[in-house]
Amino acid sequence: MQWDSSKMVARVTITEDAKRVVDELRSTHGPLMFHQSGGCCDGSSPMCLPEGELLINETDVHLGTIHDCDFYMSSDQYEYWKHTHLTIDVTKGRGASFSLEIPMGLRFVTKSRLFTEIEQRDLKELI
Repeated sequence: MQWDSSKMVARVTITEDAKRVVDELRSTHGPLMFHQSGGCCDGSSPMCLPEGELLINETDVHLGTIHDCDFYMSSDQYEYWKHTHLTIDVTKGRGASFSLEIPMGLRFVTKSRLFTEIEQRDLKELI
């Protein structure tokens, strides 16, 4: 059966508030990327970094692009989260990671929910 890309369900999305923070960071740091932390530093917070600052390899999964930023997660963590939709948001408060928004007194957060049965059907397997 041929996969229909027009039915593609996004694995990760971003809120309007988080987009505004990305725009501000991009104006200072240039192109950006995200990596969903696997539990070190600030728990499992998404980290926003200058594009290429974190070396991506075969153990990372590209979940998609949010607001022109590639979004990655380790393949081990993906195995736990592959049934969930992720929404990247922003909140006040200093996190403890190396993410670019931390000096702004903000931190990106990941909100998740399980995919519906219909969404599960229209997901493309990444690994």
